[in-house]
Amino acid sequence: MSDPNNRQDTTHFGFETVKREEKVKRVAGVFHSVAAQYDLMNDLMSAGIHRLWKRFALEVSGVRPGQRVLDLAAGTGDISMLFADRVGPTGTVVMSDINDSMLGVGRDRVTDRGYAGNIEFVLANAEKLPFASNSFDIVSIGFGLRNVTDKDAALAEMHRVLKPGGRVLVLEFSKPVIEPLSRLYDLYSFSLLPKIGRIVTGDEDSYRYLAESIRMHPDQETLRGMMEKAGLVKCEYFNMTAGIVAVHRGFKA
Repeated sequence: MSDPNNRQDTTHFGFETVKREEKVKRVAGVFHSVAAQYDLMNDLMSAGIHRLWKRFALEVSGVRPGQRVLDLAAGTGDISMLFADRVGPTGTVVMSDINDSMLGVGRDRVTDRGYAGNIEFVLANAEKLPFASNSFDIVSIGFGLRNVTDKDAALAEMHRVLKPGGRVLVLEFSKPVIEPLSRLYDLYSFSLLPKIGRIVTGDEDSYRYLAESIRMHPDQETLRGMMEKAGLVKCEYFNMTAGIVAVHRGFKA
């Protein structure tokens, strides 16, 4: 039986300390709530810059025609579709998410755009991936790792399913490297973002959680160390928009 006083049984949900199983349920609730307006909110929150962040991550991936890609926390499929264009008809992108509402919206969107031919859909938990070891040339997770309860377990699973020589990509909000920008970003995240969420989706609390989850996410150097601990080598990161977002990359030996 787990000990409620054992810190290993707790984790962060935004700024709150909660039991691990509670975080899973509450994160699911957030994304069930925002799924229908997720793309619109991404454009509003980032002024459309998220599209450039995702395209840069694609370039860093080095993806080639015919490769097999696993896109975790794939949401509404933006990154999956970018990968699908590059792997072409001889390659495969497995579009995966733990949240059935998000995966359903993504499946409809991807299918409507004619990508069903080389994209597969899998409902899966990043901490316990239902794939054989050494299965993928690239494993990507975009703006999803901060919502994972056990990040170390997820990174270890990404390493496991990756082929030798393949690479893991983590695209995520990170820590601004310019202090005045950091203060301005905090003001936007905690004052303006929840209000935009309330107006657009009717859900202020979910976007307050998203802002808090960004602040609780490991900084660039810490995440690089976590990737190395998971067995990845040649780990490095690329800051974008002064570190508001970073792409981390690591390889399987």
